[in-house]
Amino acid sequence: MIPYRTVEEASVALGRNLTWFEMVWFNYSATKSHFYVYCHTILLLFLVFSLAPLPLVVVELTGWFNQYKIQPKVKYSLSDMFRCYKDVMKLFILVVGTLQIVSYPSIQMIGIRSGLPLPSCLEIVAQIVVYFLIEDYTNYWIHRLLHCKWGYEKIHRIHHEYTSPIGYASPYAHSAEILILGIPTFLGPVIAPGHILTYWLWIALRQIEAIETHSGYDFPWSLTKWIPFYGGSEYHDYHHYVGGQSQSNFASVFTYCDYIYGTDKGYRIYKKLLHQQQIK
Repeated sequence: MIPYRTVEEASVALGRNLTWFEMVWFNYSATKSHFYVYCHTILLLFLVFSLAPLPLVVVELTGWFNQYKIQPKVKYSLSDMFRCYKDVMKLFILVVGTLQIVSYPSIQMIGIRSGLPLPSCLEIVAQIVVYFLIEDYTNYWIHRLLHCKWGYEKIHRIHHEYTSPIGYASPYAHSAEILILGIPTFLGPVIAPGHILTYWLWIALRQIEAIETHSGYDFPWSLTKWIPFYGGSEYHDYHHYVGGQSQSNFASVFTYCDYIYGTDKGYRIYKKLLHQQQIK
């Protein structure tokens, strides 16, 4: 709850007039508890999980961009994708939603705020970059650990049921994996806590990135074409294609860890052989 009764009182406390967005935020959240505002995270995740993969469903069903499909021999029907979505929603209700509610005390403890002033664009961008870097490095090692014999057979093999991933399969995993991989996602806000709006943007961008990575399509406008060391769908698709035997391409977002620790050698050999076949 914002500790000001009116916009004027908030302006006096801040020593300046509120921005238009701050006024909108004040009018919406001023009388709501911090817990109520935080619970919007569940709605945000539901919308991202439900809506972000929809364009990929249309692409898969219509075949409009088949030339960019990474594994063109694999086709998914509407019922296949809906079945995946239902499984993901079960996880969402039983695990993700519950986890968000249970984790609220930690949100209070680390100091994620929901009041005024709102963060500047520079602050938001800086924190999001830090969050991506922290998540990427820690996720790399946890993902690599999940590919050990016990971790794969007991937990991670469920995620690899889709050897040709689709957007809705991004969060398709064992409930234990959802909990374990939630640690890298939450670690950034723990180290550099900010505003709840920054936290929401981070959660949304991370999930959208994961959905794009599991899209099964290597579009010409993919970020991997513009951002150095960005993995993208084609890079991660190889990891799913190889399956349980894969000891390559563990990267969450960026590829530098795979390069530094030598876990992209199989992928590079595969790309070299593929290139040689194409020029023959």
